[in-house]
Amino acid sequence: MTGPSPLNGGEPALLNGSVTLVEGSTFCLSDRVGDVESGTSQGLFYRDARVVSRWELRVDGQRLEPLSVLSPEAFTARFILRRPPRSGAADSSLLVVRERLVADGMRETVILENLGREPTAVVLELRADADFVDLFAVKEGRAGHGRAEILVTDNELLLNDRSDRARGLAVSSSELPIVLPGSLTWRIVVPATGRWQTEILAQPTVANQRVHVALRPGEHYRSSEPGRKMAAWRDTATKLTTGDPQLTAILQRTESDLGALQIREERRHRTFVAAGAPWFMTLFGRDSLLTAWMALPLDSSLALGTMQQLAEMQGQQVDALTEEEPGRIMHEIRRGPAGGLALGGEVYYGTVDATPLFVMLLAETRRWGASPEAVQTLLPAADAALDWMSHFGDRDGDGFVEYQRATDRGLINQGWKDSFDGINDAAGHLAQAPIALCEVQSYVYAAILARAELAEEFGQSDKAEKLREHAAELRTKFSEAFWIPEKGWYAVALDGNKRRVDALTSNVGHCLWSGIVTDEHAEQLVHHLATAEMDSGFGLRTLSSGMGAFNPMSYHNGSVWPHDTAIAVAGLLRYRHIPGAVGLATRLSNGLLDAATAFGGRLPELFCGFQRSRFSAPVPYPTSCSPQAWASAAPLLLVRSFLGLEPDVPHRTVTVLPHVPARWGRVELTDLRLGGTAVDLAVDGEQVTAANLPEDWRLITH
Repeated sequence: MTGPSPLNGGEPALLNGSVTLVEGSTFCLSDRVGDVESGTSQGLFYRDARVVSRWELRVDGQRLEPLSVLSPEAFTARFILRRPPRSGAADSSLLVVRERLVADGMRETVILENLGREPTAVVLELRADADFVDLFAVKEGRAGHGRAEILVTDNELLLNDRSDRARGLAVSSSELPIVLPGSLTWRIVVPATGRWQTEILAQPTVANQRVHVALRPGEHYRSSEPGRKMAAWRDTATKLTTGDPQLTAILQRTESDLGALQIREERRHRTFVAAGAPWFMTLFGRDSLLTAWMALPLDSSLALGTMQQLAEMQGQQVDALTEEEPGRIMHEIRRGPAGGLALGGEVYYGTVDATPLFVMLLAETRRWGASPEAVQTLLPAADAALDWMSHFGDRDGDGFVEYQRATDRGLINQGWKDSFDGINDAAGHLAQAPIALCEVQSYVYAAILARAELAEEFGQSDKAEKLREHAAELRTKFSEAFWIPEKGWYAVALDGNKRRVDALTSNVGHCLWSGIVTDEHAEQLVHHLATAEMDSGFGLRTLSSGMGAFNPMSYHNGSVWPHDTAIAVAGLLRYRHIPGAVGLATRLSNGLLDAATAFGGRLPELFCGFQRSRFSAPVPYPTSCSPQAWASAAPLLLVRSFLGLEPDVPHRTVTVLPHVPARWGRVELTDLRLGGTAVDLAVDGEQVTAANLPEDWRLITH
């Protein structure tokens, strides 16, 4: 993957008619003309606040006509437009191009090109405003209109937050405009076959200091700081190619989006990924950990940076308002004007699964080549996490990890299905807290085994043995408590009365992924997941269509989440010896990749779970994030799972047990970095080759 894909260069970056550009924790949401319309959820967002709430370009007072949108990278787009034909004319001779780059602010180059045979007079106007409201107020439709205090200078429009004068925005232009409150205007004569352009800079202000916008005048996007960052990311990341142009294009979009979603903690030279645009451009415990796991074949350093950052913010005390508890891994961090007030503070800890996922990822990252020193530094955080699972996590001492929010501000549901109605029984009744989720117990099981593996490596054999015994006991206990013999699947949860919440959900696919499932139970799960009630044709539904709460247009009760399907595919291929598992994994993967193609090569956070036979293309979910980190990373997990790729750097082995779908053709991983070793792997059918593998390493293929 050495550059933007054909899909990136030739298709609009559109979802539900919106264009989303993202770079680090900054993003811009606009329509296909490039306008940010006042009164909508669109805008330029910086540090969880909307710093542009209106950004409308007008030519001669008219809205421009869209021709195309090209997005060669996730942080930039070219809006190709024209002036509407004048009265009595069939065509327009004025081409308008808006070239937009996002990076801690925004630079927009507006180009007017006269394709006619005589000069044309143009009045170009940019209408700009800001409301500086918190990200979630925008998402929930609670944003006001124009809270900015407007100041005008000879060449700048200054917008300041009335409620916090230290926050603001400066709008300037390379071609001096007429500046009026709320607008910049240029009166231009564009010569025949000539062109005119200006560069407009939107520069946020924080603490009365203008933010350094990493975009130099006249700079092509490839040469810009975001472009150089992306090039450096591509230079160090594994190059993935396949014989299937569709899959290769999707993987290239994955690489671009994960590169753009990266947040760099410059002081300590760490990198991690934001959860997703537009609403989750920040570090999330669960999302960032799972994304880092999926992205291991591309770049294992993301995992280490994510864990280091989360370990620094690990819970130290009991705080009911933020739900912080000693050893707990946080859920999310917010730095908007509201300071995370909706969830009790800037850092909120109300998640039940990030803590075991942290321990799981630590051992997995060691297998992929993280240094012993880096891993040992994180072992105290892993042990604190295990202690949280045994004490605060297991609220009633029954051996399972449950959740119940500490105050009425917290999230009602604290697993990955965290909508208020995300956990329900077969009849559709909501589960009552405290709730023990099936997949969380499976993560805890995997986390205990992960810590045992690390204990073994670092000379703690007795501790490793005790941990393995604990895991075996939990596996048996889980089977007894969660399995529903008369239905043939695991309960999605145990409720506050220890009753089985008996809906058939995609959560059981996560149990396959973790390895807690017995072979006997796995065979029945494969049968149920393969039914049309669960397989939509474009991926696995979150809830079976036979359940009482099923709604294909809901957030968690019948929709399709790409990361969820990818985890289920990885789980099925873990149980590849079970009849039907490989076939179902292939079918689910094919459907998901077809959905990705329908979305222009970029998988959204989720989409509606209608049956493919009803609608030939996946139906978008209205407020789905795109790009979204774990959705973007899902194709990488598919590739790894079908390759059967399991490196073990401490033991100098690389296992490749392929079941690659025929449509993929030859799959190549070039410069796959495993610790200090860079390996080239190729899989063609059942044939596996490895170049540059050190002599003291073993390639295991059967």
